[in-house]
Amino acid sequence: MAGNDLGSLLGGLLGGGSGGQGGGNILGSLLGALMGGGAGGGGAQAAGNGNPLGGLLDMLNKSGLAGPAQSWVGTGENQQVSGAQIQEALPADTLQKVAQDAGVSPQQAADQIAQTLPQVVDKLTPNGQMPSESLEEIIKAQNL
Repeated sequence: MAGNDLGSLLGGLLGGGSGGQGGGNILGSLLGALMGGGAGGGGAQAAGNGNPLGGLLDMLNKSGLAGPAQSWVGTGENQQVSGAQIQEALPADTLQKVAQDAGVSPQQAADQIAQTLPQVVDKLTPNGQMPSESLEEIIKAQNL
């Protein structure tokens, strides 16, 4: 699935309103890049099923953000992360590509990812565990 299509689906997942679509587009670009559609995608592809979410969460876990990342998947309150933490966790070339696609600076992209990622992961894991379906299938199953 193209990053823009994924961005539209994620924007819908976020409510599509102000900021929802922009955050969805940035997350769509990020997840598209992690699926191999852009720079730095190779290491996080750990999802042959079209779901790069697991690879992204692995990256965050290895970068010291295991607590917040697990809180998003779990059923409790979502812990927040900062743009600076996202910048440290993601490969620089991936973040640069996402920022370029969105027409913003890498810091702005990281800030938007930090703002929207907890909500998206929470909504994509309603049962408190990582789904096995593709992101597209998960989002469509939620009737968005």
